[in-house]
Amino acid sequence: MGRPKANKPRNSNINVRLTAEERATFDDVAADLGFANVSEYIRFLHNQRVGETVQATAAEDFKARYPKRLIRSFHKTRLGEMIWGDSRAYLFNGAKPDSVDLIMTSPPFGLVRKKSYGNEDADEYCNWFRPFAEGFKRALKDDGSLVIDIGGAWIPGQPTRSLYHFKLLVMLVEEYGFHLCQEHYWWNPAKLPTPAEWVNVRRVRVKDAVNTVWWLSKTPFPKANNRRVLAPYSKSMQDLLRNGYVAKLRPSGHDISSKFQKDNGGSVPPNLLAIANTESTSRYQEYCRDNNIPIHPARFPPQLPEYFIRFLTEPGDVVLDPFGGSCVTGAVAEVLGRRWVCCEMSEEYLDGALARFQPSPVPLLKDRPASYEIAPPCAVPVDDADTPLFADGGAKRPPRVTEEQAEPKPKRRARAAV
Repeated sequence: MGRPKANKPRNSNINVRLTAEERATFDDVAADLGFANVSEYIRFLHNQRVGETVQATAAEDFKARYPKRLIRSFHKTRLGEMIWGDSRAYLFNGAKPDSVDLIMTSPPFGLVRKKSYGNEDADEYCNWFRPFAEGFKRALKDDGSLVIDIGGAWIPGQPTRSLYHFKLLVMLVEEYGFHLCQEHYWWNPAKLPTPAEWVNVRRVRVKDAVNTVWWLSKTPFPKANNRRVLAPYSKSMQDLLRNGYVAKLRPSGHDISSKFQKDNGGSVPPNLLAIANTESTSRYQEYCRDNNIPIHPARFPPQLPEYFIRFLTEPGDVVLDPFGGSCVTGAVAEVLGRRWVCCEMSEEYLDGALARFQPSPVPLLKDRPASYEIAPPCAVPVDDADTPLFADGGAKRPPRVTEEQAEPKPKRRARAAV
């Protein structure tokens, strides 16, 4: 599979004089750590040093590095404001300390997809994220929450995954003192089978259909109430509530008491959020097309921020999206009666975001699918003998199969002798 072009191609070389023993040691250590070559190992060591430098940067230094002149007000509504510019300037010179109740955002994880040179990409990403982490810590209230929707990335040329989003989580917890309240997974039922090379062509991976969503906080006990986000009862639970249930001890050891029969108005939802991202003819998109404005390519559906805004904030609380994009978070916060701020570097994306508020905020969906179906594993019977494993793990593309090969014509019966 062809390697994608990088925004910053590595076409510059440097010579380092080493003894044969030193070179052998470099090769051995690089291999032991999982690097493809010595170059990757050296870049990793460099990025570690850069990270230590950034980590040692005090908040006051960030305050000077990202002055308020880097941002300006773009548009205001009754409850919120779009800000054009670098959100780090807002975090250190715009927002007051301990003033934000919820940071709901999806950072540009495309940085890793564009570069993707192996292990070191995660370190580059974490170093880039450090000023934001420090800013989040400064702006967020002690009982507030930080929610980060961040998709994974595949390492180009091979069917393996980058660890950058896990390394980001570890950094936020271990270095910046955030607590992982709970991980969520956003499942998009409408997502196409990707990456096509490994899923559809070589058939050695399955469809990548979830994004990880990290819910973090400054303290172990941020404000929250899951009664705000209840799901409808299943048919079996409705039958149980209607017909009753005999309290007993399950084989698993769980004591199912009579309290299980209480109608709480709905069931506690799982941390798997089933939200189809199928918007194609919304007011936002039509406005962008009519005015020749680029449509933001990575919009999450309104139901995602709605879930966390309802779950984790009160009306009148402050919601911040430092990577605002087309301002989906702000539009949802406006409808739900929360104050909000969305920061975005691209003026064109903010031009398009105006459609979400003019002439009035877009209302939230009222009619929603009661549920989505997902088939259990191995639901389609397959004969192992007819479907052997790819012994090389997909290292080579399988030969192309023509329609005639895929669907052999039935054999003609021999004519009887006369």
